Amino acid sequence: MASPAPDRLKAGCEALARADRALARAYEEHGLPVWRDAPAVYETIARTIAYQQISTKAAAAIWGRVVDDFGEITHQAMLESEEDRLRAHGLSRPKIRHLKSIAAAISDGALDLDRVCSAPPEAARDELLAVKGIGPWTADLFRLYAIGETDAFPTADVGLMESYRMLSDAETRLDAKAFTAQAEGWRPWRGVAAHLLWGWLNDRRMEQNNASP
Repeated sequence: MASPAPDRLKAGCEALARADRALARAYEEHGLPVWRDAPAVYETIARTIAYQQISTKAAAAIWGRVVDDFGEITHQAMLESEEDRLRAHGLSRPKIRHLKSIAAAISDGALDLDRVCSAPPEAARDELLAVKGIGPWTADLFRLYAIGETDAFPTADVGLMESYRMLSDAETRLDAKAFTAQAEGWRPWRGVAAHLLWGWLNDRRMEQNNASP
């Protein structure tokens, strides 16, 4: 697992605060974000797949059952597992196909996570995207969490878009295309911007939960 050094993270936050008023507010109110890191292994990608397109609560429940069953989730264990076993934990058939496709790519060497972690950013992203089942959101999250890439950015992440809406005091969220265009002005620190936005949003959610009777 990897994360930027504190001084690099601070430099990114300061640059973003100068570039965007909403991010300046996030940095002022949240401070230096804690980087989300994860090991550069199959399980990190598999977990991201499991969390796609469903609520965090539902995904956590499903993933918790998978972890309880498998323990360590390796590509080999996934290849050897029957679909019914995975379906019993709540994984959909499309997600199971993706999980097995990615596991097969690692098994046959088409996807080498050590190579991905040492490659230049765009080459790393290209290798991930070449695997059936890995889309841009999954690839960019892996680059953020496992490589610590400070400019990787999951552009269609709903949490990021909602956080930016709230920080901007806007009534509606930017759509994915407009949000992607907005984020272009945050290069080469888009990954730091993601952590600022996530961190600020999590603070607001905690405040709301604490205020609830």
